[in-house]
Amino acid sequence: MAKFIMLLALAGTFGTLSACANNEPEEVVIIEPEPISTEPTYTGKYK
Repeated sequence: MAKFIMLLALAGTFGTLSACANNEPEEVVIIEPEPISTEPTYTGKYK
């Protein structure tokens, strides 16, 4: 039983290390959102 637990722990450790071994950097894409509405413009007097 102890050998089975050690084998299971070894497999878990190996799986964790292989999952964390991804050395490729992630690409970060930043997109600025477009304004929802346009800003009001001054047209003179009240309309």
